[in-house]
Amino acid sequence: MDFSLKHLAAATLMVASLSSISVSAVASINPQQSATILKTLNDASIKDFRTFLGNLGKSDMAKSANLGPAITAFLDNKPLTAEQQNDIHRLLGLYARVKYGAAATETLRELVAIPTFQVEGVAQHDNPEFKKIAEKIKALAQSFNLNFRNVDDRVYEISLEGAGDEVVGIHAHADVVPVTPENWVLKDGTRLDPFKVTLIGDRMYGRGTEDDKNGIVVTLYAMKVIKEENLPLARNFKLLVDTTEETTGDAIPYYFEHNPTPNYNLALDGGYPVVIAEKGYGTVMATFAKRKADGKGAEIIAMTGGLATNQIPSASVATLRSDNPAELAASLQQAGTAFAKANGGDFTVDAKVDGKDVKLTVTGVSAHSSEPESGINPVARMLVFINSLDGKVALKHNEITDAARYAADNWGLDYLGGKLGVGFSDAFMGPLTTSLTFVGMDDKAFKLAVNLRVPKGKSPETLKKEIADKLSAWSNKTHISPTFDYSVAAPMYRNPEGEWVKALLAVATENLGMESKFGTSAGATSVHDLPNGVQFGLARPDAKYTGHTDNEFKTTEQFLLDLQIVTEMMGRIGQLPKL
Repeated sequence: MDFSLKHLAAATLMVASLSSISVSAVASINPQQSATILKTLNDASIKDFRTFLGNLGKSDMAKSANLGPAITAFLDNKPLTAEQQNDIHRLLGLYARVKYGAAATETLRELVAIPTFQVEGVAQHDNPEFKKIAEKIKALAQSFNLNFRNVDDRVYEISLEGAGDEVVGIHAHADVVPVTPENWVLKDGTRLDPFKVTLIGDRMYGRGTEDDKNGIVVTLYAMKVIKEENLPLARNFKLLVDTTEETTGDAIPYYFEHNPTPNYNLALDGGYPVVIAEKGYGTVMATFAKRKADGKGAEIIAMTGGLATNQIPSASVATLRSDNPAELAASLQQAGTAFAKANGGDFTVDAKVDGKDVKLTVTGVSAHSSEPESGINPVARMLVFINSLDGKVALKHNEITDAARYAADNWGLDYLGGKLGVGFSDAFMGPLTTSLTFVGMDDKAFKLAVNLRVPKGKSPETLKKEIADKLSAWSNKTHISPTFDYSVAAPMYRNPEGEWVKALLAVATENLGMESKFGTSAGATSVHDLPNGVQFGLARPDAKYTGHTDNEFKTTEQFLLDLQIVTEMMGRIGQLPKL
């Protein structure tokens, strides 16, 4: 295409957006019409956006949706009405999906194949896998004619420059939570490689497909489209790729110690349509010093749980040593079957002889710890079950049985803090949730974490004191004295003001067919403490979130829809006269 014509068309769109247009106008293209457009056109017939519009303008779809005037005005470089402008941005998102959907999907495969989880004893910025993904993102950005900066291996910054000084920060992260490979098995027995995208039906299985390498990919391709179409922007965009979001969370603060904070911040690491409130993130870490076992019977010598505090696994396995493993396995199986039946029957307890040991497995349903209601926590059930065996199956007492009593007495199978008596709720943000998650052990201690998600209504200091006082009283009563470490962050709540959040809400709800209202989340993101920070997808609230779970997946349809939505959002937010 002739550059001057492209530039003139882009300038026309920009002039329209900077005029005194009411930004409350909506696009006239609904999800059903978008689907029809996608069926009508394919990437082989499309050279660029103007060709896409030209082809679409000749179709019956354009006539039935009354898109002809908007397309003609844009192609003829004439001013657009507010509705026409929004229609053009919607079509820009559809164009990005048609033109680059396949390429973006392949890029997601490449990023998932890089295992960017925390390695014990190695800082993320020293981990060679992070250096590998940094080079991959750098190569992509530069091939898209975007500016790339690697900020001391902490944050990867990709910039799309516009006019003015305002900056919109788009946040995503390259790190993922660890995996337990043996748990990545589908119900039909299919075994999955967590670090290889496996397409089964419409599902792309792989660690990071949902959380959060998809956010990196769709933003890069949205930037590519806007850059190569030379659409002028009233402000700058920066994609900030975090490397420690799932662990220490120190990369983004490090970045802002050395770089200006964007005026507006969007996390593509939460839920649609626009989330204006995030619960505070907290942890109660109990450490039980290793001690010599006392009493008679079998001894629990190991137990597994979540590999991170924000991860509810699908299974928990305890290893018991016994002089008569066959008899122990039979007793545990009988007790376990009764325990499962008495507590909902939605999980299983299995005991099998393994040489001189017995492997006791509680299988539930994995979940992100921000949504404990969407899973069935096997860690809580394992600990409560172990504690219930007293008087039924002879067990020696050690630090693991101490932890089981602690868990059963104070947390139980409840995830609302009711057992401990600290539960509360906010009308908008929902209830406090408390999930037994991380299990860690070495030759010195057994560690057990409870993950907290805290709404507004109690200060972090008040909640910490309530929990600490109750656990102290329990320790005094039972003479079991673990070491407790407490951390509770304040929740985030934004007053949704400004044209930018109205536009965000319109883009998401119109494309997804959702009710136009702001949302709240139990998941904390990197925008939690940043100015004008909100979540903008990429998860749908009407579907279970699979990030942090075994068998994590993203559907192909939703991934392509995310690419479409983020492209439209950047075009529209980029050209608003005032945010």
